[in-house]
Amino acid sequence: MTSSSLRRIVVVGGSIAAVTAAEALRVRGFDGDITVLSEETSAPYSRVPLSKGVLCGKETPDSALLPPLDGEVSLRLGTRAAGLRVDRRRVVCDDGDEVPYDGLVIATGARARRLARPGQAGEHVVRTLDDATRLAGRIATAGSVIVVGAGFLGMEVASTCTDLGLAVTVVDRDPPLRRLLGGWLADLVVGAARDRGVRFVRATRAVELAGGQEVTGVRIGDRVLTADVVVSAVGDVPGTGWLADSGLPLRGGLVVDDRCRVAPDIVAAGDVTVSGRPGGEFRRSPHWTSAVIQGQVAAATLLHGEVATLPRPDAYYWTEQFGLDIKISGEIPDGPAPTVLAGDPRERSALLQWRRNGRGVAAVSVNHRMPIVKLKRLGAWASAEPG
Repeated sequence: MTSSSLRRIVVVGGSIAAVTAAEALRVRGFDGDITVLSEETSAPYSRVPLSKGVLCGKETPDSALLPPLDGEVSLRLGTRAAGLRVDRRRVVCDDGDEVPYDGLVIATGARARRLARPGQAGEHVVRTLDDATRLAGRIATAGSVIVVGAGFLGMEVASTCTDLGLAVTVVDRDPPLRRLLGGWLADLVVGAARDRGVRFVRATRAVELAGGQEVTGVRIGDRVLTADVVVSAVGDVPGTGWLADSGLPLRGGLVVDDRCRVAPDIVAAGDVTVSGRPGGEFRRSPHWTSAVIQGQVAAATLLHGEVATLPRPDAYYWTEQFGLDIKISGEIPDGPAPTVLAGDPRERSALLQWRRNGRGVAAVSVNHRMPIVKLKRLGAWASAEPG
């Protein structure tokens, strides 16, 4: 099917990747029907403030909503995709309705991974706007919290809870943030967290939620930690369950190529996707910037195929926690200390660069104001330039 014969495009999902793809289709001149199917009952929103401003109450849930989609886009909220008939070009909804398409964008994101036993209540996660609102109400009257998981999300939740005056314990089997930031920068952040009173517990055995029908803490082997609130931030699961019988390639996520293609007239974007790396590994890139770029690429590929002009790859992401505003470009290697280009890490304000073979591979600003484009030139873009 050619782009000129595409008259009905269906976007499955209500994420930033889905919204970006729908908007990019219009920007690139598509004037046919666009239908967005979202299982959430809220209009599309940004997940960025959920663990920060919304959780601490400084921002209202409505402030997280994204600008409304163009009036020519049909948004169907509360509509969950339950299956896909590739042979008949139809999305099957959980109410039995079938939505036909000529072109399909899959952007069903991911759901939070949970630790609770079936029927066990009281475990909190922060994946959706409802999750954040529910947790905000709970911690408003609590005195202590255990956060299981010391990745970006878990540490941001811990930071917000310390700001609210809660006693915070973070539990993880791995050193906090090391996989994401490398040892040097992770130690800087953990030092800031400890200065604010966060207690870290290394789990040498499997972590289980303690309590009966209601979660009361966590169990690590014979050791039990208790708190008023328990938050699980232990990763997420790509939203591919509805694709199990579709015949589309699944490898811990929906496999896409560098143009976000999945199959003829089917593209995908955002947290639901994985892409191949050297050595046969498939990896996700669950960051805001990646989701936005993938949404743009998916739309371009669906309309124009190989001739589409694609945005520049952009490994850029950020986090805010424990008084540190950290912006990152590139993949930080674990081990070597960075070159300090400006500021002083002891003052927790610096511009840092990691180099390999004389070339920048990652750059980070910590409480250091500078144009983002300059940071990218020192980081991910530097590593991509011809040698």
